[in-house]
Amino acid sequence: MNEKELVGVLLDTVLSAPGMAETVKIDLKISRKNALLLGNLISKGIDPKSTNGLLDSMPKEAAEQLTEVSNEIIQKSGLTDLNQKLKSLTSK
Repeated sequence: MNEKELVGVLLDTVLSAPGMAETVKIDLKISRKNALLLGNLISKGIDPKSTNGLLDSMPKEAAEQLTEVSNEIIQKSGLTDLNQKLKSLTSK
């Protein structure tokens, strides 16, 4: 078993532990600056072009849920427009 397969098995084992599928409510009180950074950090972390190691083996459903979390963080902090403008600057 190569290293990538081993990491995939490890991640699958951790994610299938009892209670891991239960929903939790998290109440965050962070600055808008940190909300913007966290949202972008999540997006970058689940981008298949920029991941390696453990996140390469992340289930597609988990990536979709994290994308939703990232979008919600940006939206609830009132930074949707700013985030879109920043993304357009970095994509050029």
